[in-house]
Amino acid sequence: AALDNALVKRMRESLVDRKLIIGVDRLDYSKGIDQRMLAYERYLQDNPDQHGNVVYIQVTPKSRSEVPEYNEMQREIAETAGRINGAFSDIDWVPIRYINRTVKRTTLAGLYRVADAALVTPLRDGMNLVAKEYVAAQNPDNPGVLVLSRFAGAARELDGAVLVNPYDLDSTASAIAGAIA
Repeated sequence: AALDNALVKRMRESLVDRKLIIGVDRLDYSKGIDQRMLAYERYLQDNPDQHGNVVYIQVTPKSRSEVPEYNEMQREIAETAGRINGAFSDIDWVPIRYINRTVKRTTLAGLYRVADAALVTPLRDGMNLVAKEYVAAQNPDNPGVLVLSRFAGAARELDGAVLVNPYDLDSTASAIAGAIA
C-alpha cells in the first residue's frame, strides 16, 4: 500500500533515471544533519560526473519550535541546503530536497523503499529506529544501501550497513559514492 501512495509515486516520477538518497531525522544537534549535507556536498565536489544523477531528500519535521536554539538550527540547515543547491543546481536538477515538515509514516515507508541509499549519520545516538525502518522497507530483490554512523546504537546490529564516522566528511563522501555505485 505504501508504494501506491500518491506522494511516493510523484516522487518516483520526478526522479526519472536518478538515484535517490534519503535522510529522515527530527531536528536535533545529535543527528548530524548539517555534517551529512556537507559530506554530500563533498561527494558532489568529488564526483562531477554524478551531477544531475543523484538527489538527496532530507526530511526533518519541525520540532520544539518554541526553543530559540532549534529555530536557529533549522535556519542553519536550510541555509546549508540552499547554499549547496545554489552551487550545484541546474535548470532540471536540484541536488537536495529539504523537507521541513512532518511526513506520514506510510509515505516514509514508500520513500525508504524507493531510495537507493539512506544516510543515518548521527553524531551520537541511541538505537536509531530510522536505520531499522529503512532496512525493513527494502525490496529483498533490490535492496538499497544503508550508510550508518558508527555512533548509532543500530551499528552493532546492522552488520550489512556501511559504517562511517560522520565527523569525517571525506570518508562519508566516499561511502555515499560507494552506496550510489
